[in-house]
Amino acid sequence: MRIALVSRVDDPGALSYSRDLCDWVRSLGHEALFEPQTARALRSKNVWPFDRTVDLAIIVGGDGTILHTVQQMAIQIPIIGINWGEVGFLADLEPDEAKTFIQNLQPGFATEPRMRVALRSRGKILGEALNEALIVTSRPAKMLRFVIVIDGIEAERFRADGLLVSTPTGSTAYAMSAGGPIVDPRIQGFLLVPLAPYMLSSRPHLISNDRRVEICLESAKPASLVIDGQKTLDLGEEGSLTVGPAEQPALFVDAGKNFFRKVDRKLRRL
Repeated sequence: MRIALVSRVDDPGALSYSRDLCDWVRSLGHEALFEPQTARALRSKNVWPFDRTVDLAIIVGGDGTILHTVQQMAIQIPIIGINWGEVGFLADLEPDEAKTFIQNLQPGFATEPRMRVALRSRGKILGEALNEALIVTSRPAKMLRFVIVIDGIEAERFRADGLLVSTPTGSTAYAMSAGGPIVDPRIQGFLLVPLAPYMLSSRPHLISNDRRVEICLESAKPASLVIDGQKTLDLGEEGSLTVGPAEQPALFVDAGKNFFRKVDRKLRRL
């Protein structure tokens, strides 16, 4: 197989582990390449440009490293994360179990598609998120006014510090901290979670991805859109966004880890 390796570049331990893992993967007869930042950090000439097809990407890091990698891919390829962060909810393997799993991985391995959400303005895609998109004021301590339109019908109008548009995968991240529910990642839908709404009646909504959802900004205050914590865009003071599923889901290698057991182990026992 042709395998790409991605590492946290701000952690010497992760880089050292990734270098050793690369040598070990090659000893099994696979081709191994490093993504550009990792290659520079390790001074390697074996570089994987994100537009080149590989069979698998192994990511050594926390959720931020995984989200960054997914954001960089023009075409989604199967990924498996090795946890080198704190919670590492998107990483299914721990460093001490990774080699056994990779060694037993055969071509044609199973993957679990994870829905990503696409945000558009005037038909143009602004970004695609695996975890969440955040609409927040550019001016601290100021509220925004939102109107939510579902299938052409105004469903809610509220003021809040911001609004999270979360995928089921992202329901255990920022959305959970903001009071949203934990959602089975197999659900085909997304969450709208108001951040510190002015009215307590403004509650999170779980919406099917086959509905047409529009988020309208009606505010005299500028807003920003943050995609997976990786990309920030200025939205200005007024406008609208449409929300729907991205054409390409993220592809996670099936590591045989039960989602609900992972919730219990990684979140409830911190």
